Amino acid sequence: MANWIWSAGFVIVALGVACGWLMLCRIARAGEKEAGLGREDVPRISVIIPARNEAGRILPLLQSLRIQSLKPAEIIVVDDDSVDRTAEIAAGCGAAVVRKAELGAGWTGKSAACWEGAKAATGDWLLFLDADTRLVRADSLRRMADVFAREAQEAGILSFQPYHSVKRGYEHLSAVFNIVVMAGMNVFSVLGGRLTGAGSFGPCILTRRDVYFGTGGHAAVKEAVMDDLALGVLYRRAGHPVRCFGGKGCIDFRMYPEGLRQLTEGWTKSFGTASQSTHPLVMAMIVTWMAAGLSTLPLLVGAILLSGPIAAAAVACVVYMLQLFGLARRTGNFRFAYFLAYPALLLFFCALHGWSLYLVNIRRTVRWRGRDIQV
Repeated sequence: MANWIWSAGFVIVALGVACGWLMLCRIARAGEKEAGLGREDVPRISVIIPARNEAGRILPLLQSLRIQSLKPAEIIVVDDDSVDRTAEIAAGCGAAVVRKAELGAGWTGKSAACWEGAKAATGDWLLFLDADTRLVRADSLRRMADVFAREAQEAGILSFQPYHSVKRGYEHLSAVFNIVVMAGMNVFSVLGGRLTGAGSFGPCILTRRDVYFGTGGHAAVKEAVMDDLALGVLYRRAGHPVRCFGGKGCIDFRMYPEGLRQLTEGWTKSFGTASQSTHPLVMAMIVTWMAAGLSTLPLLVGAILLSGPIAAAAVACVVYMLQLFGLARRTGNFRFAYFLAYPALLLFFCALHGWSLYLVNIRRTVRWRGRDIQV
């Protein structure tokens, strides 16, 4: 193989590793001490949890809310036609259970549930939490409130991407997705706030009640599959800021614990539409980073078979693997051993992303929790 081909391969890897750092180097987090609200200044916070068949997941969240140093004014669980014990468990933990009403055509399930919960809420601030999240510290809600007071003074959205709590081997297939979700929000790259954010993180959204209803809230984005992204865009167009933070040390979640099928359905639902919100410059970084990762193993195999620079190719593989692991650890407690097979993680991401694009753009339908959702 000509020397220039080897050189081109190593240049691609070098550019990809550089892009990997540039696209995800500034993840803001809630600090140990936030200078925000005084004890007497805290408004009433209503926690709203949309839930559909969440009996196996919702209890840790409800338990974590009960031990908060800053007590929520109320916890509202919106039961979205569950056929399990979701409502019973929620009521047993002291939450108010609201049955989701039939709002007519055009609504997606989660948007409808969030809207019903917001209408039932009485607090000054609304905190929307997915049922699989968990506040990891007794002062997590206090931190969120303080950051909101500081970062969203024009009464916009404060959104946290929960830290991924990984327990089973197949869950490591989410590693690349987690990285791309964070990078794809546009706000964690080296360019920071100079790029417009893609939206907000759906699992954890804090906003002010009057502004939520003033913008139209979830009713204004009722048809969106990715209501979190659409809600963020809605707020920005209305002149309200959207601030995104990493959730490590504050909030975490367990994604798709039921198995590989649920994991596949979940990421398929999300990625075909979410990728359209990523800034072209950030998307170029992501694509370059992915291309570098996919080229490392062929580069090593080619070097072995064709008596090329084996040592350099091996170093390229190791460097990329270590970076992938490092980036993944910023988003979840992934274990190193699974990253020895990092090409499989990348290929799984590419295959599922391609399938998602097909479902979204060709079939115009995705499936989630037993429902076919029109895109």
